[in-house]
Amino acid sequence: MKTCTGFTLIELMTTLVVAMVLISIAMPSLASLYHAYRADSAIRTIQSTLQLARNSAISYGSRVTACPLLEGDCTQDWTLGITIFIDRGDSNTIDGSDKILLTTDNFHQSDFVTYNRTAVRFQPDGLASGTNGTLRYCPNSVSSKHSKAVIINQAGRVRFSKDSNIRCD
Repeated sequence: MKTCTGFTLIELMTTLVVAMVLISIAMPSLASLYHAYRADSAIRTIQSTLQLARNSAISYGSRVTACPLLEGDCTQDWTLGITIFIDRGDSNTIDGSDKILLTTDNFHQSDFVTYNRTAVRFQPDGLASGTNGTLRYCPNSVSSKHSKAVIINQAGRVRFSKDSNIRCD
């Protein structure tokens, strides 16, 4: 007599049910982990981009602007990404002698990025006089627990915020 080895239909169904329960428990924490990673990555990109803008202002001995660009003008929509350019002409506008140094990619479409100004301008000595503030990044909602921020002070120093309740409204 021949014996067959393998799994019965009931054993396979039980295994699938247990696997589905475990996956359904793990999914919400994976989404939260993804939001935290995305926020951390984006805020580090913002911080390094602003530091590059300040260093470029000092190196080139010229005013350097960092802002989201829309048709050559700085706009308030920071989700468009950040463009750094040498701003020799009219402020906050790409015109004749201006040179684009770097453009970052757009931020995730479901995220919120806010700043209290349309641009950050660094003077040739590295100061951010008149454009200081807090740039906030909130993944997926304006009150996400994974929100991050960078603070730009008058002296041009860019640092990470230590606040735990950051909102993007």
